This record gives sequence, C-alpha cells and structure tokens, in this order.
Amino acid sequence: MKLSNFDFELPEELLAIYPAEHRDESRLMVLNRKDQTIEHKTFKDVINYFDEGDILMLNNTKVFPARMFGNKEKTGARIEVFLLRELNAENRLWDVLVDPARKIRIGNKLFFGEDDSLVAEVIDNTTSRGRTLRFLFDGSYEAFREKLLELGETPLPRTIKREVEASDEERYQTIYAKHEGAVAAPTAGLHFSKHLLKRLEIKGVDFAEMTLHVGLGTFSPVEVEDLSKHKMDSEQIVIPAASADKINKAKIEKRRICAVGTTVMRTVESSVSSNAELNAYEGWTNKFIFPPYDFSIANTMITNFHTPKSTLMMQAAAFAGYDFLMEAYKEAIKEGYKFSTYGDAMLII
Repeated sequence: MKLSNFDFELPEELLAIYPAEHRDESRLMVLNRKDQTIEHKTFKDVINYFDEGDILMLNNTKVFPARMFGNKEKTGARIEVFLLRELNAENRLWDVLVDPARKIRIGNKLFFGEDDSLVAEVIDNTTSRGRTLRFLFDGSYEAFREKLLELGETPLPRTIKREVEASDEERYQTIYAKHEGAVAAPTAGLHFSKHLLKRLEIKGVDFAEMTLHVGLGTFSPVEVEDLSKHKMDSEQIVIPAASADKINKAKIEKRRICAVGTTVMRTVESSVSSNAELNAYEGWTNKFIFPPYDFSIANTMITNFHTPKSTLMMQAAAFAGYDFLMEAYKEAIKEGYKFSTYGDAMLII
C-alpha cells in the first residue's frame, strides 16, 4: 500500500468545527464487513449492536491543556509552545513544539503569563519544530503543574479553524478520562454520553479500560510514499491485568470485542502473545497499522471519519478492508457526514 492510495478530495465544509449538540447524537455509519452493507444511524443506536458479555475497550487517557503562548525575550515575539511530554520532573524539562520555529534558538528565553510568572529557557533542538525547554519556576512541583494548567489551553487540532471556547474544555475530553497525559483526545470515545454508557451497562455490556497517552505519533504526517518506511513516534501505554483477563475471557467465549478508537486498537495490538492472547503491559508503542494487517484481539471497531493520508484512516482501512472503506468514505461525503476530531462516527462490525 502506498500513501497516494489514501488521498481523496475532502470538501472543506465537511471538516467538523463543533461537536454535535449532544455527544451521542452525532451520526453513525455502520459497516458490515460480512455482508458488505452500509447503514445510516445515530450514535446512540450503537447499543443495538452489542449484547450481554460483549466488551467495549476504552482509552481512559485525559487531555491536558498543552497549548501555551509566550513572548520571546527582547523582541517580545509571540510564540506558540505545544507541550508534548515531560522529560524530567525534578529539572522541569519538557519536550515541546514551537511555532514559528525559525525564531527560537538554544539559549532563548520565553516568558508566559501577563505578569511573566513563568519563564522557560531553550536548551536543545530536537526536530525542525521540536525543542527541549527548561522551565524556571520558584515553587513546588505541584505549584508548577498548577501554573501549566492555568496558562495552557485546550489543544484543539489545527483542522478546527477557530479559537478555543470554554465548552471545548469539557467536549474535547471523553467522559471516562482519568489519567492525564494526552495532547489530543481519543476522538471515537467523545461520542459516548453518561446515559449511553449506563444503558450499555444495564444491557450487560462490559468495559475494559486501558491507556494510550495520545501524542503527536498519532497525528504526524506520513511523508513517504512507501508506508513500510514510515516511523511512528512512541506513545506511552498501559494495559491493566484485569482488562487483559476480561478481554481474553470474552475472546474464548467468542463475544464481540470492540476497540473504541484507533488508539485502543494500537494499544492491544502492541501486546499480543504468540497464541493471540492479550498480555498486560506498561511501556511504549510505536505500532503503525496499515493494510494488509491481521488483527488479533478486536473483532469490532468504532472510529471517526479521518482526513486524507492520515495514519488513522490507514488503520481503519486495514480493519474494514481498503475497498470497502473507500466506498464508505465516498458515501459519507455524498451524505454530508462530518469528518475529523469533532466529526461523526463509524461502527465496523
């Protein structure tokens, strides 16, 4: 498979700028791989496709307000700083992206907040836009983290071409988010409301939680035509033993096991034993899934409609079948489905 296989014309107006008014009332396209049929539903209809004993695998990562704006020492130039990951808590070292990058060199200082209450010094270049910052802050680690939360804003992706609004703080977060560490939301999970989860629970559907802290690995553009040469950035994952046991039991019982989102699918596919069981795991993954691929754990998947040439779209194509997914995307465009982060959902069974 080549990168150009995943290019298509996506009308600008189909990129969702806002989420559906109610989480579970976004649209849902259901792809039946066995019958090669496509149905059009509302997301809350997803309950009709699951029975008692089936499993929904959820990514419980929590997005932190990773986008900050500072001013460069002397010139006062406004610089966007996107926090990627903490490298060293004691020394306040962070891996970040800066924009515009050409203005930021080793030794530069950046000032944050109206009163310049937080200062950072650039101590290394990592990539063309990547830098390592050392934050200079007099106070406890807890106070430092509080300051980051105070100065940061919800890191909406660039496909959402508007300013961040107060409602984004809640809507760009799943309702089951627990462990802070993501710089982007696991978007398939944004469609679940408390009411829908409760109805699924009453029906006897079980939930298996795990964590993948979404980093830029998920969103970095693919820049090689030969997909086998693309390298994903590593992202941190945790699969608790209780979740692995639950999933393996459902697998033996031939239940429906649904990956809610591409991040969940990558998490479980990163820790499969030689006899195709899921192992508990805590570590890192740079798993890149594209067609053709044999999946070991999930037999069902919920995902959004993704932008052209994205690794997310490639994974969905590997699961649905390339031709079937392309047919579904053509239908989605014709029917006006919304794409990307705040867009509509697809259930692949």
